[in-house]
Amino acid sequence: MVKSGSISVLLMTLLIGSGHFLTMERGFVAARTNVTVHCPMPKPCNVYGFTDWYKVGSDCVKYFMTPLNFTEAEFRCRTTAPDAHLVSVHSKKHNDYLLCIVEKFNPKNLRIWLGGFEFLKSGKFFWLDGSFWNFQIWTRGEPNNMYTSSEECVEMNWKEIGRWNDDSCYVKKNYICAFKQNAILKPGSEKMK
Repeated sequence: MVKSGSISVLLMTLLIGSGHFLTMERGFVAARTNVTVHCPMPKPCNVYGFTDWYKVGSDCVKYFMTPLNFTEAEFRCRTTAPDAHLVSVHSKKHNDYLLCIVEKFNPKNLRIWLGGFEFLKSGKFFWLDGSFWNFQIWTRGEPNNMYTSSEECVEMNWKEIGRWNDDSCYVKKNYICAFKQNAILKPGSEKMK
């Protein structure tokens, strides 16, 4: 018969020997692990002069850790790259990529402006880049201030990570800019494909 102390030693030996004993991922925080460890980061943008941006769908995107209000962030995007705007989101996959980017660069402050806004208290949301509003992933109970002028701009990661919220446009937040990959000309060539 094996004593209980021997079983404990045997289990400890098996755990240590298997390499699974007390393994903790880097960036571990109580009740939350580092999402970027399991997060598929998008590939770098292959547009000349913008290789520090990431490819998300047909866009190149970049995270900016400079809190600005919605309007200031949009104008900063427009001066950062040709035809750039605050980012629009058209699929869960692209939404997840944006979350991965924010988690990588600023895991302690995930809230960002997206390029969505409510048009003139109509209850209808639009993207600043003029693309169709064909995807949304709101936090439960949001948007909660439609038909008012108190919260007309769209942010991500307010209460539920990866989900959206309507917020007051004057609040300063970090943001992600985006431009179409084919909007930039490579020196000595036609538009990028």
